[in-house]
Amino acid sequence: MTPFADLLERLVFSPARSAKIALLRDWIATRPDPERGWGLAAISGELAFSAAKPGLIRALVAERTDPVLFGWSYDYVGDLAETVSLIWPSPATPPGPAPTLPEVVAALGGVSRAEFPALLARWLDSLDASARFALIKLITGGVRVGVSARLVKVALAEHYGVDVNAIEEAWPATAPPYLALFAWLEGRGPMPLSADRPVFRPPMLANPLEEADLADLDPADYRAEWKWDGIRVQACAGPGGVALFSRAGEDITAAFPDVAEALRGLHAVLDGELLVVRDGRVAPFSELQQRLNRKSVSSRLLRDHPAMIRLYDLLYEGAEDVRHLPFDERRARLEAWVRRASPPRMDLSPLVPFRSWDELAALRAAAREAGIEGLMLKHRASPYVPGRPKGPWFKWKRDPFVIDAVLMYAQRGHGKRSSYYSDYTFGVWTDEGELVPVGKAYFGFTDAELAWLDRWIRNHTVARFGPVREVEKSLVLEIAFDAAQLSNRHRSGVALRFPRVNRIRTDKPAAEADRLAQVLALVENRRDAA
Repeated sequence: MTPFADLLERLVFSPARSAKIALLRDWIATRPDPERGWGLAAISGELAFSAAKPGLIRALVAERTDPVLFGWSYDYVGDLAETVSLIWPSPATPPGPAPTLPEVVAALGGVSRAEFPALLARWLDSLDASARFALIKLITGGVRVGVSARLVKVALAEHYGVDVNAIEEAWPATAPPYLALFAWLEGRGPMPLSADRPVFRPPMLANPLEEADLADLDPADYRAEWKWDGIRVQACAGPGGVALFSRAGEDITAAFPDVAEALRGLHAVLDGELLVVRDGRVAPFSELQQRLNRKSVSSRLLRDHPAMIRLYDLLYEGAEDVRHLPFDERRARLEAWVRRASPPRMDLSPLVPFRSWDELAALRAAAREAGIEGLMLKHRASPYVPGRPKGPWFKWKRDPFVIDAVLMYAQRGHGKRSSYYSDYTFGVWTDEGELVPVGKAYFGFTDAELAWLDRWIRNHTVARFGPVREVEKSLVLEIAFDAAQLSNRHRSGVALRFPRVNRIRTDKPAAEADRLAQVLALVENRRDAA
């Protein structure tokens, strides 16, 4: 475990993307099979062990240490793996040699939940603090070191001089520890093929549009389409089956069997927006949320929250890759494909005609009333390329809602923020003068503002509830958010979508913060639009 622990530690303390890639390349070059493959799988989030539950780990540590001291330490540190690695008492004589990464993976693959505590205790006794940290992160699936699965593939591509998109398409055809993938990359075997299985292709993403950018853009070169308030998906259908992927490549087919059934018999890869549509109208995003992150859905959910895809683009028509074609040509082929296939639970996202940026700005201003997030601008000649290239595509979102809310509670963050109070609960006033929470925010501020907020919270704490601090109700935060929705989980009855701290309002008294009725009015506007 020591080499893997060293890799994780270096990745945590290397914020630069280039430095992380260099560390991954060194791991790929110096570690043998299958160790290097298991390490990449752990960092990519592709390893899961059913017996390794955090509750079992906490119970085991409580047996070896004072449980009150452990509780205090966990509250202070804010991270289970770091707390366990530091507080675990090292025996005078280790029980045996430290396990290697492949040995840990092999053992966890067959251990029962009853056998797990004794096995883990033996491992922790034989490791130092750094390796204990890596072990807990590995077995709990919490290896968060600022490296995405995409970055792992970029490191492989740079190390072997291969197009990252080829690695992306070969990746699903091989499983950890990726022996067939490494054999292909090192010229010892053929490229892994998916045998017509549905394969995720990295999506093309848009850059946020600043109004100042419009001066350098010619309206005649761009096509506009609505940015719908759902989630971006990729629908894959072919002889080998069907699959629905999120923008990040997560397979969400099981949560949308109605959409998957509509894909059967088709042969294409499509880019679109997953929506709940009822009687021809797009429902609020909160209704789509009812179906996300589920392994199965009930007949009631299928009936009450019918899903569909609003199509944006065509990546493959049959077995033909059309991503290299200009947008206008792909759009024409997509329109012809829809007319020919007449796919159920799918329709075309219409293009928005316009002649000037002022005309398009006026249309964007009306987007909120139509329940739309904003606009997408796509260059007429742009091919479909992975990532977020600057220039071909822009997203021009509608302006967010803004409220002034009072800071109520704070909690430490995770990772680099584990020593800062960076997660904030805020609320607004009822007509009776009660402060009720409406949401939480943990981003939108600079590092300097985070340091200022952390000091303010420590100096104005009035009560503590485990890791949560209650603070004086005297600091106002301006909160930006995309939508408001009714919520049974909040005492206020309302929750905010994508809330973030817009600015700190030291100039405003807490008594003058916004009222709950103002937030509820935004819910009603959103519902009417839907």
